[in-house]
Amino acid sequence: MTTEPVERTVFIVSDSTGITAETFSHAVLSQFEQVKFMPVRIPFIDGPEKAGEAAIRINHCAEKEGEPPLVFSTLVDSNIAQVIQEANCTFLDLFGTFVKPIEEALGMKSSHSIGRTHTGGLTKQYNNRIEAINFSLAHDDGQFIHGLEQADVILVGVSRCGKTPTSLYLAMQYAVKAANFPLIPEDFERGSLPATLLPYRHKLFGLSIQPERLAEVRNQRRPNSKYASLAQCRYEVAEAERLMRMENIPCLSTTTRSIEEISTKVLEEIGLNRRTY
Repeated sequence: MTTEPVERTVFIVSDSTGITAETFSHAVLSQFEQVKFMPVRIPFIDGPEKAGEAAIRINHCAEKEGEPPLVFSTLVDSNIAQVIQEANCTFLDLFGTFVKPIEEALGMKSSHSIGRTHTGGLTKQYNNRIEAINFSLAHDDGQFIHGLEQADVILVGVSRCGKTPTSLYLAMQYAVKAANFPLIPEDFERGSLPATLLPYRHKLFGLSIQPERLAEVRNQRRPNSKYASLAQCRYEVAEAERLMRMENIPCLSTTTRSIEEISTKVLEEIGLNRRTY
């Protein structure tokens, strides 16, 4: 008999977008597989009035569910954070927990600026990310071959193995100019990489996938087609991996890995150290 997972509400409270708190909460709460967490994001809490409204919502949830919800907070203003903390909840103050020890270690006060994680629309780092995103979109699935010399990495692999989402994640999070290029049956019959890629051999990184999983993914796009058949998927995966081994291209299976894991491995393998802040 399968036991139904315990359900708990989690509030993500922030004076900005809440993305930082949400990301941290996902990482922590993933350790509790037996609980089904229901996140509620409350962003832009930048004054006492909004904090009071958020506290009312939290108290109402506690009364309705019969137990205090979890609250992940990245509120910078301690007075505003205090309003939330006094609600009926388990309050997890991310900034308060980490900022004070860092202030002591550095011997200085932090700026206590709201939304610093996601500000800087005109900064060099931000502009680099936008440029990388535009590059990855333009060089998705081999649709635009000009400018590949600007690529930091070129992902290769069979269709639907995860090249596009990985490329975009690398661009959005790390400002990496990631192009991606499909390996198709014509390449396997010829027994060599597409001629377009040969000058950039040192930039190639291969993605693969288990044929069974590939068939599932392709069937969602083209049900009952040869393209999605298990036999075709087995053939393409085997030939793509053979070609990558022959060309000595580093390769990673995406079958059981998240986009974050795949991207981290790509960065590690090709020696690209980028930061998101």
